[in-house]
Amino acid sequence: MCNPEEAALLRLEEVFSATLAHVNSLVLQPLLPAAPDPSDPWGRECLRLLQQLHKSSQQLWEVTEESLHSLQERLRYPDSTGLESLLLLRGADRVLQAHIEYIESYTSCMVVQAFQKAAKRRSEYWRGQRKALRQLLSGVSSEGSVGASLGQALHQPLAHHVQQYVLLLLSLGDTIGEHHPTRELVVNAVTLFGNLQSFMKQELDQAVATQALWHTLRGRLRDVLCTPAHRLLQDSQDVPVTVAPLRAERVLLFDDALVLLQGHNVHTFDLKLVWVDPGQDGCTFHLLTPEEEFSFCAKDSQGQAVWQWKVTWAVHQALHGKKDFPVLGAGLEPSQPPDCRCAEYTFQAEGRLCQATYEGEWCRGRPHGKGTLKWPDGRNHVGNFCQGLEHGFGIRLLPQASEDKFDCYKCHWREGSMCGYGICEYSTDEVYKGYFQEGLRHGFGVLESGPQAPQPFRGERYIGMWQAGQRHGPGVMVTQAGVCYQGTFQADKTVGPGILLSEDDSLYEGTFTRDLTLMGKGKVTFPNGFTLEGSFGSGAGRGLHTQGVLDTAALPPDPSSTCKRQLGVGAFPVESRWQGVYSPFRDFVCAGCPRDLQEALLGFDVQSSRELRRSQDYLSCERTHPEDSVGSMEDILEELLQHREPKALQLYLRKALSNSLHPLGKLLRTLMLTFQATYAGVGANKHLQELAQEEVKQHAQELWAAYRGLLRVALERKGQALEEDEDTETRDLQVHGLVLPLMLPSFYSELFTLYLLLHEREDSFYSQGIANLSLFPDTQLLEFLDVQKHLWPLKDLTLTSNQRYSLVRDKCFLSATECLQKIMTTVDPREKLEVLERTYGEIEGTVSRVLGREYKLPMDDLLPLLIYVVSRARIQHLGAEIHLIRDMMDPNHTGGLYDFLLTALESCYEHIQKEDMRLHRLPGHWHSRELW
Repeated sequence: MCNPEEAALLRLEEVFSATLAHVNSLVLQPLLPAAPDPSDPWGRECLRLLQQLHKSSQQLWEVTEESLHSLQERLRYPDSTGLESLLLLRGADRVLQAHIEYIESYTSCMVVQAFQKAAKRRSEYWRGQRKALRQLLSGVSSEGSVGASLGQALHQPLAHHVQQYVLLLLSLGDTIGEHHPTRELVVNAVTLFGNLQSFMKQELDQAVATQALWHTLRGRLRDVLCTPAHRLLQDSQDVPVTVAPLRAERVLLFDDALVLLQGHNVHTFDLKLVWVDPGQDGCTFHLLTPEEEFSFCAKDSQGQAVWQWKVTWAVHQALHGKKDFPVLGAGLEPSQPPDCRCAEYTFQAEGRLCQATYEGEWCRGRPHGKGTLKWPDGRNHVGNFCQGLEHGFGIRLLPQASEDKFDCYKCHWREGSMCGYGICEYSTDEVYKGYFQEGLRHGFGVLESGPQAPQPFRGERYIGMWQAGQRHGPGVMVTQAGVCYQGTFQADKTVGPGILLSEDDSLYEGTFTRDLTLMGKGKVTFPNGFTLEGSFGSGAGRGLHTQGVLDTAALPPDPSSTCKRQLGVGAFPVESRWQGVYSPFRDFVCAGCPRDLQEALLGFDVQSSRELRRSQDYLSCERTHPEDSVGSMEDILEELLQHREPKALQLYLRKALSNSLHPLGKLLRTLMLTFQATYAGVGANKHLQELAQEEVKQHAQELWAAYRGLLRVALERKGQALEEDEDTETRDLQVHGLVLPLMLPSFYSELFTLYLLLHEREDSFYSQGIANLSLFPDTQLLEFLDVQKHLWPLKDLTLTSNQRYSLVRDKCFLSATECLQKIMTTVDPREKLEVLERTYGEIEGTVSRVLGREYKLPMDDLLPLLIYVVSRARIQHLGAEIHLIRDMMDPNHTGGLYDFLLTALESCYEHIQKEDMRLHRLPGHWHSRELW
């Protein structure tokens, strides 16, 4: 059965629905065409507000109709339709929201006196409607203004309706009993609509106070402050307060801004960027804003309490982005607004931030956390801030005069200046990758000058030390012409002795000018061994001239002193060369891998302007974005713990290093970019090979240390501890056996190019030797190499009817030949050595098959057979391959089988180089013992 209260609710909804429809036709519809002239700004605003009120009224009517329908269904089918089906109960929040939106639209019209302004436009019409308005409303005086009557007509029915809601719902709650299944729904509805009554009263009171405020302000001040959104919360004319140091004449607290009036000046402060600090005495409290600090002093403690309480609540309300419900300050004391917030602000005071707009995280009046800083001239900075200064990783763009040209700084910052490792890409096409201190290049760094850079640095790469933005200390300079210089720099100039290696392997020793011209006493060693020692100089149009002694009797120079001389080794210790890349990762790990420090590992790989823009967007929006596809840091650490066994660890590291979103992958990516910046392009110079290979080994050690750091964090989160520090042997085993093969592909292209250049001369002799040996058929080559005939695999040769053994080519030891060719299919030094081991096995297996018994080849038999297989495999650049394997080989293999086989391969390579001379010198067979 239905309660009498339900029937009363039905009648209430019927009356209210009809009233809303009547008010709409009598008041709202006539108000819209009577709105002020839309060409007037205020007229357009009033029209917009009245249209919004009309829309809110329509939505309220629709919700009322829906509520009415649910009541009708309940009364029609009480047995099958429960009390919980009523919209007032199951959808109380939705009904409430429709009322709140109508109230807010209505009070916005009140604040700007939209009803009065609209009524003036059709005063004759509204005077004729006064009787209809009196019939609609109770207690309307005939002497009252038309505007006031319109306002009451749009508000009074709603207030009465909400009051009846509360009374009937209370009565309904009393009748259903405490244990009724819908009891909780009824209590919730009573609470919501009771709060709505208080909220309506507060909104009306604030709107009336705000409307009255405009009459007390002069025209210009009123025009500046009068907006529909403003609601006056407190006025210093009601509760006096003084402000220092600004000495404001009047203080107005609105629900979204604090306004200080000083003569004709209006100082407005966004409440989202106001911080409240209680004072030490009972009459004062303090406010912090991005550019100002104020003290508010009231006449007594009561006045101070009112202002501090209301400002605190207003700030809290502004940060939540909506008005408090039920009412401002209802209930307990206001909770202290958070010190850390997100907001946007444009700085006005003179200084480096003048007219710059900051959007991001704040703390107590200062940019603090992630944010974006933009200047009107196009400069912008995205990254981390600390107490108002750039601090942490950040990207800055500085536009240049040329269209779409800018300097880009991707760096670590400290207290507003670049500090630590960074990358700078200049509009002149210069690129610097290295260290900074107080905004200037300082420490180790690499600068590549673009083709448009001024002489003498066009198309040049400098690798070395910097101080205060200038080359200073030991350095290596490489030019596009293939010239390499190593010496000491001071204030961007070469000082003291240095050495210069030209493309033709001439060696210059002495002092040099800024454009790398030998000047003063020096010595030149030519590739043929001749030396020129004396005093050197240059002049306009004269080129290099000298007075000295030319020695033509000297022996050819040691290749290690000229064509293979290595530069930079020892000048820049590999352990400290790129510490600025490793250290942010260490900081990240030492802090327990917090997500907010991951950006220290980002951004360095941005190449194009489009990618740069996307990177800036990512950095500025990252705080609200979901985790990337790589998963959360917790997932990464959990997966790491599940893959500690050798094979599983190898798979995990392969996956991590290949994923640019994984911390290890980010670190590898950054290291790869520093390597390319140093050794690709202009830096692809054979004299830098040793510098590069020791760098790759160091990176492998650091990546293993980075993995160990992540493992330690993962274990600590589980309450466990990492085992004791590894000994050197264990670490080397993991670095060379596990990490180096996985990370070497990222560096292999640039690294192997340096080996190719360094061993180009020997490889050319080797290639010619291979070409000569390939002219021999198999049996003649075996005989030429003095391979004993009982070891020849003639059984493997299949002859046609008119073919002789002496004509067969590329058939003997074919399995060994094909096996050795696979050495070029991998970049892993260990896998290359395994190929060599299998090749040895194939040679020995073939011989054993020929002899019909297991046979271990002695050295005298192995070397000529290995030369045969190498000559038939025709591996390109074998010298570069051998030296790279030797340099990157696990030290634990020294003196073992791999070392022995690699030594044998080196011997074969050296002797094949000599075949060209011997084949031309000797008319017939020569004894192969000369090879050994």
